[in-house]
Amino acid sequence: MAAMHRPVYESRLRALVQLILPHLREGDRVLDVGCGVGTLGTALMGASGAPKDLVVEGLERHVRGGEPITVHGYEGGRMPFADGAYDVVILADVLHHEDNPDELLSECLRVAGRSLIIKDHQIKGPLAQARVSFIDWAANAPYGVKCLYRYHTRDEWQAMAKRMGAKVVAEHQSIKLYPMGVNFVFGNKLQYLAVWQPPAGAGVSAQATPEEDPAS
Repeated sequence: MAAMHRPVYESRLRALVQLILPHLREGDRVLDVGCGVGTLGTALMGASGAPKDLVVEGLERHVRGGEPITVHGYEGGRMPFADGAYDVVILADVLHHEDNPDELLSECLRVAGRSLIIKDHQIKGPLAQARVSFIDWAANAPYGVKCLYRYHTRDEWQAMAKRMGAKVVAEHQSIKLYPMGVNFVFGNKLQYLAVWQPPAGAGVSAQATPEEDPAS
């Protein structure tokens, strides 16, 4: 199973690094929430063109030990960090697994000084719910990860940001995330990434650079 998944995961990792790096700055402290074994954080820090002195740490409910980045344990509720403790917080394919997504979003916005980067799924196109549900199950069920099969349209993502008091400063509504054949069925408009600016007072706010990419 791992061998079958490897090309898909490697393609996804490359795409995420390319999408996230433009939103990082020299000396940034970044928190990857739901970091797993720290693969994304390691790739960001080691990428060509990564900002100087970039530090990525992780937050995970089940800390395995031996991760290549610092990983903090988390049992839900309030995160063990001060307001604005990190410049950027990343939520990559985590939110649709959460029983209480608003609570997690609120905490991420609280500890994010400048930006919250959300990568998740988007319901758009023929049989979108079924296609997203299948790729979600295939990627997670073999590892015992609970799937709630709860995804959002672009309008719902926008409404969520508004409800949380955040401003959407960048958005990708179509992403080439997987190898060609897999991407044709499960990528493109089913994949979504947005950068939110926390509401004033949520953290140590800094001015994010607006960037709009409505149909990349």
